Amino acid sequence: MLNPLDNFFEEKDEPMKGCLQYLRLLLTGCENITEHWKYGLPFYYHKGKMFCYLWIHKKYYQPYIGFVDGNKIDHEDLLQEKRAKMKILLVNHLEDISEDNIKSMLKQALALRS
Repeated sequence: MLNPLDNFFEEKDEPMKGCLQYLRLLLTGCENITEHWKYGLPFYYHKGKMFCYLWIHKKYYQPYIGFVDGNKIDHEDLLQEKRAKMKILLVNHLEDISEDNIKSMLKQALALRS
């Protein structure tokens, strides 16, 4: 039986599943980032502090990375919506993923922590 974290990824259908797993690999591949199951979703911590999470947008049905301190990041691809502190990066799971764009955003978010 899978733990809730692994089950979150395994229960999705392709291409959503592959996209989320790819984002998971990008995040867990970053130095000092750990993965946890918190608030019923995959949450990522940087040096023990909440950093970001993965989820699926209810309106657009696209996976996204939600940045905890997103309000401090100025990037045209981030959406604030009705969130006070967080911003999200929608990832179109039906198109090629811009790894450079995601890594650039992660780098920017991590720089806020240093």
